[in-house]
Amino acid sequence: MIRRCSSRALLLLAALALPPAAQAQAYQCRAPAIRSVPAIAPDGPRLEMPLTGYTLALSWSPEFCRPREGQRGHRFQCSGERGTFGLVVHGLWPQGARGRWPQWCASGPKPTPAEIRAQMCVMPSARLAARQWAKHGSCMARRPATYFRVTRILFGGLRIPDYDRISGEDGLTAGRIRDAFAQANRGWSPADVGVKLNERGWLEEIRLCYDGDFRPSRCDARRFGAGNAASARIWRGL
Repeated sequence: MIRRCSSRALLLLAALALPPAAQAQAYQCRAPAIRSVPAIAPDGPRLEMPLTGYTLALSWSPEFCRPREGQRGHRFQCSGERGTFGLVVHGLWPQGARGRWPQWCASGPKPTPAEIRAQMCVMPSARLAARQWAKHGSCMARRPATYFRVTRILFGGLRIPDYDRISGEDGLTAGRIRDAFAQANRGWSPADVGVKLNERGWLEEIRLCYDGDFRPSRCDARRFGAGNAASARIWRGL
């Protein structure tokens, strides 16, 4: 059976992973009122196993929103009415041995509307936040509040490069995207930064690889994604 970390242990590990000069994100965001939490049903088998590390998946919001701007279900993230987003948290995923992902572990307490609202400025979808807890968070923490707080600690300690400016560079590659992140964040090497491009070569996601103590760790091939020489583009939402 899997052993989930205590709330205190998880929070301590996440806090210790931050560099001394951690810098919070600077984009503007006003979280909406949350009156109810979406119900989430498993869409795959329950997989419990010992944890070997973690992945913090960061979605590039302008690319995500490009085909969804007018959709009501994505209004908070994509309309611009309550702030604009660059990189946002897709999820914090526990990692198992041999590249496997624990998922849909023993059910615990469901998130409260207040817990979901506190997450909205880093994970701007109530359904996404509820799903990430049910599918992934339940395999690493006993309470959703702990899982959400760990994601905010990790995300808040990152320095995000100016990818809007980098998007205009000639000959942009996946290697340049990961190099920029590593240069902005002490303790990270390009090998620790995964870059996921969509089928058209646009930046879709950055995946940050951690060991079991939330220290940067070399990504395996599955998480590393596009090779350094792969041509890349970054949509700015213009």
